[in-house]
Amino acid sequence: MEKIKQDLNIGKNIQKLRKAQHLSQKDVTIQMNLRGRMISVSGYAHIEQGRQNLYVSDLIMLKEILNASYEDFFKGLTPEKE
Repeated sequence: MEKIKQDLNIGKNIQKLRKAQHLSQKDVTIQMNLRGRMISVSGYAHIEQGRQNLYVSDLIMLKEILNASYEDFFKGLTPEKE
C-alpha cells in the first residue's frame, strides 16, 4: 500500500470536511472499518492532527465517506518555497 507523506498538513481540511458532514471521529472510523480499513479512533485522530501519514486508499475512502472532492482535501495548501 502506498502512503502519502504529509509534508503539508491536510488533516485540518479532513477535520473540517468531517465536521461539515456532522460526523464524529468514531463515525468515520466505523465507516472505514466497514470498508475493510481497520483503523482505531486514535489512529484516525492522528491523521487529522498530521501525526500519521495517510494511505492513498484512506484518501479514496475518506472522499466517499465525507462526500468530498480531492480538491477539498488540498484547499488552501501551497508548497513551501525553498
